[in-house]
Amino acid sequence: MHHKIRLNHYLSNAGISSRRKADQLIQSGAIEVNGKPVFKLGTVIHTNDIVKFHGSKIKSKNKIYILLNKPKGFITTTRQRDQLNRKTVMNLISCFPENRIFPVGRLDYSTTGVLLLTNDGNIAEKLTHPKYHIKKIYHVSLNKKIRNQDLDQIRKGKIYLKEGKVKVIFVNKKNAKNKIEIGLYIGWNKVIKRIFKKLNYKVIRLDRINFGGLTKKNLKIGNWCFLNKDKIENIIK
Repeated sequence: MHHKIRLNHYLSNAGISSRRKADQLIQSGAIEVNGKPVFKLGTVIHTNDIVKFHGSKIKSKNKIYILLNKPKGFITTTRQRDQLNRKTVMNLISCFPENRIFPVGRLDYSTTGVLLLTNDGNIAEKLTHPKYHIKKIYHVSLNKKIRNQDLDQIRKGKIYLKEGKVKVIFVNKKNAKNKIEIGLYIGWNKVIKRIFKKLNYKVIRLDRINFGGLTKKNLKIGNWCFLNKDKIENIIK
């Protein structure tokens, strides 16, 4: 069954460009539909139309969303190996040669837990944009028991890093002696480790248990599953 779709949306789905940049490509005359250049913004095509970009045929890709429970000892990158020949998260998922997928955001080499991978650039952009307030929850194991006054400092926003004041949603002690649960919206590089380093603690283990409501429930470490788009779009409503 062939559906109608806006041309800029089609180009965005095919990974040619963002929807906004697709409009510029259309106006420049770089896009042909069924052998004719198309200049008009808002053009609607059928999904079986032949679309060419600078003379090369393109096709709309199926959108893929994968939830991975990342183990320790894997780099978050699109490559199969990094410069130091370390394993990457791409080693853990089946290959999708027709639909190049990439991780949304990063988890450090030693960090475990919820990681989303997709080939949907628009969704990935939204999930990493500060304005969408995507909540992240972590379990943190420290090298020593945390003092209550240090927890209060984090809670009250008295920790400052180079990007500015650290605002958290919550921070609580877990039952285990040196274990903390912390929730925040900010996605600064290594932010959790830097918060605790500032207070003279070392993070021994870091596990992301929740990303925008996505959890690793029933997903063993190192395993992954497909998600449907509705579940992803609920995060950014």
